Amino acid sequence: MTGAKLGAVVMTGLTVMYVFLLGEKGWVLLQQPNVIAKLMGGLILMFPAVAIWAIIRELIFGLKIEKLAGKVEESGQWPQFNFELRPSGRPTRESANAEFERIRGLVEANENDWLAWFTLGLAYDAAGDRRRARLAMRKALALNAQGLTK
Repeated sequence: MTGAKLGAVVMTGLTVMYVFLLGEKGWVLLQQPNVIAKLMGGLILMFPAVAIWAIIRELIFGLKIEKLAGKVEESGQWPQFNFELRPSGRPTRESANAEFERIRGLVEANENDWLAWFTLGLAYDAAGDRRRARLAMRKALALNAQGLTK
């Protein structure tokens, strides 16, 4: 099991525990005769619902990305990056900027190519920019679902 999968399992377990404990407190408050207590209980029960929704959404996203990565690897088109790495394993800013310019050109030339967006997502992830990596991967998933390649 990879570190990311182990992290997802642990976070899901903690969220389930959170949902159970918080849900129990919300239910107790709903049983009180006080209107404010009932209101608080209802609001507290909304938090576990949001947590469950977020966990399911993230797990589905991860599974879709894993499936897309398998498709890329199977096709033999896994992107190669020319990053100069620091001792920490992160790319240097200069090499990351050079690669981003190259990949951005790829994406601009092929805006409907899911593989270009997937490559951009991997580059962002390697540089530690998770927010942009997720956005690029979501775009890759959407284009792949539409059947667009170029």
